[in-house]
Amino acid sequence: MSSQTLISNFTQEWMESWLRWKLDFFLIPTTVVTLATLLVNPVLLACIFLSHALRQETRYLLLANTLAADILFLVFNLAVVICNALRAQIPWLVCDLITAVTVTTYSCAIFTLTLMVVDTYAAVRWPLRYHDILPPARTHRILLGTWVLSAVYPLTLGIMTEVKRENSHENGGVCLALISLGFFQVKNAGGVHIHFIVVALICALLIFFCYIRLYMVTRTQGIWHSRFSRARVTLLAHGVLLLLYFAPGLVFILELFLFRMEEISQDLRVWISTVNMCVFMLLPRAFAPYLYGLRYREISVTLMQLLPQHRRHNQTTVS
Repeated sequence: MSSQTLISNFTQEWMESWLRWKLDFFLIPTTVVTLATLLVNPVLLACIFLSHALRQETRYLLLANTLAADILFLVFNLAVVICNALRAQIPWLVCDLITAVTVTTYSCAIFTLTLMVVDTYAAVRWPLRYHDILPPARTHRILLGTWVLSAVYPLTLGIMTEVKRENSHENGGVCLALISLGFFQVKNAGGVHIHFIVVALICALLIFFCYIRLYMVTRTQGIWHSRFSRARVTLLAHGVLLLLYFAPGLVFILELFLFRMEEISQDLRVWISTVNMCVFMLLPRAFAPYLYGLRYREISVTLMQLLPQHRRHNQTTVS
């Protein structure tokens, strides 16, 4: 049986299960959460880029990169959910491109969050040399390398998929990452989940190492003694957000394993994929502006200065 026939049968079964369970209703919370997040993230980005002081600090550049990656991810993820819910016919070439961009932005967000933990460790471990180790120019190069590193693998898979596909301009019944990543076209597609597992393990181990070293370095400074100390609350907030960011990737790895197991029902696959795309993928991006962005005092001050009402109040006070 040809790969094109396998894809056609798979998408048909997928859409039948989608319609049977009325999963198109997931479009409502997905749209609401996405639009709410897209209203906040650009404001935080404006606060960072309009302030010369914030643009010179590595932690704010890393935060801006995370917010930018999240904006791109939310836009393309919402586009896929809408097209699938409306059963729109998308050419496979467009679907492959959207999947490559989505995987790139998700990977870039994970890499940047890992760099944020490393940046915190470097600032605490070498406070006197910190600005020499990570000046803004070097941070810009690191972020550019992060985007390149995130894009190499999904773009390579997308190109391989297009080369193997018989008709790239043919419309697909449903746009799925499982298909766009080349499971039907590329023979060694089993390496996809190995790649994601290795990347996730490396990032997780690096984060655990930095947090353990941070605790060992700061445990004698008294910042951990109080149950509700700022250090404990910050660690808890960052830990929850990191877990929320990593969880969808782990669920996607589970999807890859279930995809290769024939005894698993199609309904279970569809439910896991839909909940992951419409719920788990959105939770960290909805909480990130508040747990990372607005908790920074400098960003809150800059945001208040940009508000017209607060600006008029300052002008009245000066007068």
